[in-house]
Amino acid sequence: MTSTYLDRIDAGQRLADALAKTDVGQDTLVLGLPRGGVPVAAEIADRFSLELDVLNVRKLGAPLQPELAMGAIAEDGSRYLNAYLIPRLGVSEGDVERVQAREQQTLTERSRRYRGDRPPARISGRHVILVDDGLATGATMHAAVLAVRKQHPARITVAVPVAARDSADEFRTLVDQVVCPMEPVDFTAVGYWYQHFDQVADEDVCRLLGSPAPD
Repeated sequence: MTSTYLDRIDAGQRLADALAKTDVGQDTLVLGLPRGGVPVAAEIADRFSLELDVLNVRKLGAPLQPELAMGAIAEDGSRYLNAYLIPRLGVSEGDVERVQAREQQTLTERSRRYRGDRPPARISGRHVILVDDGLATGATMHAAVLAVRKQHPARITVAVPVAARDSADEFRTLVDQVVCPMEPVDFTAVGYWYQHFDQVADEDVCRLLGSPAPD
């Protein structure tokens, strides 16, 4: 196995190096997608002394294949659906609504856990950098972009350490900028490009965000 990054901290530092070659701006907001994107985003926010927050998103797993993303939702209810995949799976609108209701409950709980009583960071008029630890199908990033765009940012950048080339190219048509140091043709999976790709705990997310640890 050929690994590019030691771990998410290394990936965040190297992604920050790539962002340093762009116009980041002083009022930029860094939003990490939980849970794996938050440690990466924290390195970027620390490098440029920027505000860090979380944008909670959840994959919508197909009813009979929960690991297969038929779409995704964000904490504000913004929803992205894979219009190509859903008809081929024979998934009905009722199926989608049931999965969405379950995942929306998880998002509500995560938002409360990660932020407590703190309101989400202001997005309007700001350059927003959306960060994840990698981009495979891009379903959750699609939902994140939809949620951010509703709040009228000045600019949106998608920043990831590694991405499937097709997904990166797709987002170049959707946002102002994509920053990604690695876009392998043979992508395989996000974790393939890390030596250490352990699950990120809620406690780690809260610590990075400066929130009280969850009970």
